[in-house]
Amino acid sequence: VDFMLHSVADVLKAEFGRNLSDENIHILDPFTGTGTFMTRLLQSNLISNKALERKYTKELHANEIVLLAYYIASINIENAYHERTPDKPYQPFEGICLTDTFQLGERKDELDLNDGFVDNTKRVRAQRKAPLRIIIGNPPYSVGQKSANDNAPNQRYPNLEERIEETYVIESTATNKNSLYDSYIKAFRWASDRLDPQGGIVAFVSNGAWLDGNAMDGFRKTIQEEFSAIYVFNLRGNQRTSGELSRREGGKIFGSGSRTPIAITLLVKKPAQQSPATIYYHDIGDYLTREQKLEIIRGFGSISAMRDTLTILKPNKYGDWINHRDEGFEELIPLAPDEKFTLDPHSFFTVCSNGVKTQRDAWCYNSSEPALAANIQKTLDYYDQWREKLITLSGSKNRSLPPEAYDSTQISWTHALKTDVVRDRENAYDADGIRSALYRPFFRQHLYFN
Repeated sequence: VDFMLHSVADVLKAEFGRNLSDENIHILDPFTGTGTFMTRLLQSNLISNKALERKYTKELHANEIVLLAYYIASINIENAYHERTPDKPYQPFEGICLTDTFQLGERKDELDLNDGFVDNTKRVRAQRKAPLRIIIGNPPYSVGQKSANDNAPNQRYPNLEERIEETYVIESTATNKNSLYDSYIKAFRWASDRLDPQGGIVAFVSNGAWLDGNAMDGFRKTIQEEFSAIYVFNLRGNQRTSGELSRREGGKIFGSGSRTPIAITLLVKKPAQQSPATIYYHDIGDYLTREQKLEIIRGFGSISAMRDTLTILKPNKYGDWINHRDEGFEELIPLAPDEKFTLDPHSFFTVCSNGVKTQRDAWCYNSSEPALAANIQKTLDYYDQWREKLITLSGSKNRSLPPEAYDSTQISWTHALKTDVVRDRENAYDADGIRSALYRPFFRQHLYFN
């Protein structure tokens, strides 16, 4: 946090000739948690004593959606301010809002600010009008639930997701683009659009998978075009790997809190600069423990102290920043068509198929035919139980499964199956539905194909 705050202060001075203490340099932590960024900012002396009261009362902003964290953040920020101003009477921090930051980016006709908390609504409206020059924090990251049985899908944000589609998604060459809707990518999109038109800085510590992910080429190409300078400090720590690669990635920055790689990113937007961003990059190195990495971060203190260690990246036309693809592959005949069901494909295969997709392999495949039949009958019996229970709710237009229906030992729900049960559709057992099939791809098993 201290590294990021000092980096923002130094980059603001170098790129804009401004200081954090200057008037109208509004600063927002959109995912404040317990208020660490705002608290450390007040304790850091990066804001002068002369400007402190103005900043605290008018130009510092924070958002939190969890009520307990919101109260803790308020207390922490207020304590940090009053430690520096012991002679002043108690002044509450009016810059914090109990709100969903992503929801603030939705269209006004879809945004209901009348949440029943008059003071909070007033703060939210004031923040929406503020000319934000610095957006700093640690965004959440979640690409979504692993299965429908989790019953915890991500919140939908139509306007924000539309912006992702018309920028990051349209520029991506990947087939599976789900990762572009991860919460931390949404945070980058929201912050990029929310910065003041006069320019500013987005500083996030986040999942670092975007640096080299296949689906993230559209994200990398877009931020290079939208910003004038990009600073990236790759802290590594990807423990979704194994063996030698895992040891090279080193310790996890957030300990057991995350298995993903972590990166500190500063995006600088200067409207007058039209050329693609200059990308300054530093890799923390191989085989380092978490403690060694934190000591390195502490030793640098700021991105400005890393000038001699920063590498300027030269992206290729495909949006590769670090590991550039071999362009010789572009001369080969593609295995599959660029678009499914095209009538004139210039590819080796003309048909593209996933094969059999059950969405519930553990239920629908088995080496034992009697065991497979028993599994299917068990899950259909459970389905019928809930279909009959929901019939009693026929007077409701918004019938839905209650949380107790999500029992992964009885059934594997999918969107289609949930639609069926809510609409009272029968799904009878088909004794002729069991076939012989090859599974993944050379293991012969019985498949319930219906």
